[in-house]
Amino acid sequence: MFFRRSPEMIAPEAALPGRNETMPVAAEHIVLGTSMVGPFPEGMEQLQVGMGCFWGAERFFWQLDGVYTTAAGYAGGFTPNPTYEEACSGKTGHTEAVLIVFDPLKVELDEIFAVFWENHDPTTLNRQGNDVGTQYRSAIYASSPEQLAAAEQSKAAYQAKLTEKGYGEISTEITMAGKFYYAEDYHQQYLHKNPGGYCNHGFCQVSYA
Repeated sequence: MFFRRSPEMIAPEAALPGRNETMPVAAEHIVLGTSMVGPFPEGMEQLQVGMGCFWGAERFFWQLDGVYTTAAGYAGGFTPNPTYEEACSGKTGHTEAVLIVFDPLKVELDEIFAVFWENHDPTTLNRQGNDVGTQYRSAIYASSPEQLAAAEQSKAAYQAKLTEKGYGEISTEITMAGKFYYAEDYHQQYLHKNPGGYCNHGFCQVSYA
């Protein structure tokens, strides 16, 4: 059953209760051949991002050299272990998100941020293209104070470019990461499993050139 979407962030006390059981996912990332679930190798860093539909967003990051693994899931909300239908209702507080586990010696954080900013529209609040709701909000959830500061600096740099081109203010939520909840297994690496699958990302990019 699908619930009605809400364009406003739900209050914690009104969020769906969720469950204790975690979502089972495949043992290995089907593109990278690595584990999607920790513990991850020593030296890896983690970052969570929301940029609309997680199907397309995940693909952008698994293609980066230096990324160990990626996973689609739900972040930034209140409901423990939500289902896709619950997240789509807007009643969990989560946004569709991608977990990125990467080797900072092989890929710079600024490169990851560039992929983030340049492959969705960060100026549309709670919306990407035709997808509307808090579950599609733009977000960066950092795993360290250093990542958080870098995200704010990156935002300022891209805002300057957007302002110069006449675009509006970035609405991206930037904060420390909470718990990442894995999405159902059929969402993982979806556009690799379904190369003809539809994702809205191609219609919501902003030009920084």
